[in-house]
Formats: sequence, C-alpha cells, structure tokens
Amino acid sequence: MTSVLAASVPLLMLTLGYATVCGASPFGNCRKCRGLGFQLTYTRQGKPKRGKHCRRCDGIGKRIRVGRHLYNVAARIHRDGTR
Repeated sequence: MTSVLAASVPLLMLTLGYATVCGASPFGNCRKCRGLGFQLTYTRQGKPKRGKHCRRCDGIGKRIRVGRHLYNVAARIHRDGTR
C-alpha cells in the first residue's frame, strides 16, 4: 500500500503542475519554428536569414498546449450535452 501511495504522489504532483501551466499559459511556443513563426535558413556566409512561413503555427509562433486542447474538447462536449 505504501509503495502505491509513494508512486502516485509524484504523478499527482506532475499532473497538477501541468494543469496549472495549461491554465496560466494555454499557448506554448511552436516546436517546429521554436516560436519565431518561420524557419531560419543560413546564407553561404553563415548568416541567419528569414526562411519559409511556418505551416504548423501559421506564422504566429504559438500553439495551443495538448492539455488545454483536451480541456477545451471536454468543455465543448459538456456544454453541447447540457443544452
């Protein structure tokens, strides 16, 4: 019993921490462009240059977090079911 409790406490803390992050900051940086909105390319001399428009985040640089997306889906299902 003690080992189950000891294993579940860190998992519960991790889950609550992620839920807090999703509530406080529902958008995170895009993983593909790292929040820039475009891919960096480099010239032959090695200087960074603005590249193509990021298709994943549509050039904004922010994406909705997975936890926030799941919360929005659950809230939408609940709202549609109680109308």
